[in-house]
Amino acid sequence: MVGLLLVGSYARGAARPDSDVDIVLLTADPAPYLTDATEPDAAQPDAFESEGTWTGWADELGLGRLVRTRAWGPITERRYTLVPGLEVEFGIGGPGWARTDPVDPGTRRVVAEGARTLYDPRRVLAELVRHCRP
Repeated sequence: MVGLLLVGSYARGAARPDSDVDIVLLTADPAPYLTDATEPDAAQPDAFESEGTWTGWADELGLGRLVRTRAWGPITERRYTLVPGLEVEFGIGGPGWARTDPVDPGTRRVVAEGARTLYDPRRVLAELVRHCRP
């Protein structure tokens, strides 16, 4: 994983009870996060539930039901609904989304409207935030 960035109303501190949680997940290999695998990863044989059903990363996190997948340029949205009705949206993409020369206009808008870094060991998100803040 390259980085995690909280964006939207939760990042701005303006979330309402009906707000969703928006997270950008950047990874060198987005593919495993963009599929609902029906087969286990050979490197992770313990990723099966006791009934033999592949759980996948979203189940591991308890994200609930996948309600939408949509491509937005370099990011693919995966929206999940948790049991109490809270929606969590992951924008999944490669590290190129955080490119700063130049910053993509859509990326700039998302980050400028509110962003809080959750995980950024290589500081790529810190650099992006710095370029997008007024």
